[in-house]
Amino acid sequence: MRVSIIFYHVFLWAYRMGIGLIAPWNRKAKSWLEGRKGLFERIQTELGGIVPGGTPAAAQSIPTIWMHCSSLGEFEQGRPVIERLKAASPASRIIITFFSPSGYEARKGYKGADHIFYLPLDSRSSARRFIDLVNPALVIWIKYDYWYYFLVELKKRKIPTLLVSGIFRTDQPFFKWWGRLHKYMLECFTHLFVQTENSRKLLETIGFSTNVTTSGDTRFDRVIEIAESRESLPAIEAFCQGGRVIVAGSTWEEDEEELDHYANTHPEFKFIIAPHEIEEARLKEVEKLFRHRIRYSEWVKGQPLPAGRPAPNVLIIDNIGMLSRLYQYATIAYVGGGFGDDGVHNVLEAAVYGRPVVFGPVIEKYIEAVELVDSGGGIVIDSALEAESVFSRLLSNTEEYRQACEASRDYVYSRKGATGKVISYIQENRLLTR
Repeated sequence: MRVSIIFYHVFLWAYRMGIGLIAPWNRKAKSWLEGRKGLFERIQTELGGIVPGGTPAAAQSIPTIWMHCSSLGEFEQGRPVIERLKAASPASRIIITFFSPSGYEARKGYKGADHIFYLPLDSRSSARRFIDLVNPALVIWIKYDYWYYFLVELKKRKIPTLLVSGIFRTDQPFFKWWGRLHKYMLECFTHLFVQTENSRKLLETIGFSTNVTTSGDTRFDRVIEIAESRESLPAIEAFCQGGRVIVAGSTWEEDEEELDHYANTHPEFKFIIAPHEIEEARLKEVEKLFRHRIRYSEWVKGQPLPAGRPAPNVLIIDNIGMLSRLYQYATIAYVGGGFGDDGVHNVLEAAVYGRPVVFGPVIEKYIEAVELVDSGGGIVIDSALEAESVFSRLLSNTEEYRQACEASRDYVYSRKGATGKVISYIQENRLLTR
């Protein structure tokens, strides 16, 4: 395994160098670096200073739950778990870490946590120092983002560490002859909660059998919570005016090019476009595609349109954080990413409202998208012409539309309960009473 560790160090060095090289031109890379400046000093200050024993003074008597998420999607996956734990143990301190700036920036103001930090780049010294400061009683690791020295240090200190909503495939390093380092990282977890039975069986092939539970995906619980809260958006309601609406979320340029012709030739339908990225250059790209559009930031001002300008039928969302609530206004939902190499984004946020969900063909790594198609609630398209055909058919065929709506909602609700399984394990094993 020594060779694997050498390669791991090379990877860490190359990652840090690469971030530094592109930071002057890349907003996310710049945020990644700036967010970690003085990080340990900030952690020490927020946690109340260090006592002679080496741990934060405030952490001596208060149990700390640390949840780590790679980015925003993983945070939403872990959120129902952390909120249930806080409700069950209100005296606990909640600390959340992010690796990605997109997750940190979007949720740094989250009120359900006592402290939110970036995770330092992995190293032996960083892991020791961070865990000394945080002194967690329980660690929740969401889905993936495995970091060797952090996990090894947690195991060495016998701190209960749970993987929640893990998903495993045969093409991952854990199942390769050269993946000993990755397998060892899995050995650092006290228990592995996985999304699918196939993941459990794969882990069994490499020796994990007694500490693996097929719990399902906590994202189902989270999207159900959001949908049932039914938080209204008055400005969106005013735009929709009770008409038929196609909400397209987390879109990239390839997705918008599948939608623009239909939107431009069907002014009687409303479109809400929420791009995955909202830098000014990106928003201008979207505006070029749609003739009668307006940005959300302009729409909410309520100012009269210039004389002679037709009423917009396309609303471009130029902020982060609204998407999961936007889908409630959809007649049909379109989820972006399915025409890119990385694949489709979160289809559950749309399906939970009981709407047909349309997306591109790159879905093989996303079991929920595959299963949604199999259930009849998801529809894969390969081109703009096919998108237009699907939209027209669903908007004109009442029975097909009704069946797709029911299939989407039933699919999501039939898979709720993963959060409860994780909480039960923690309580039954008294992981917060050490």
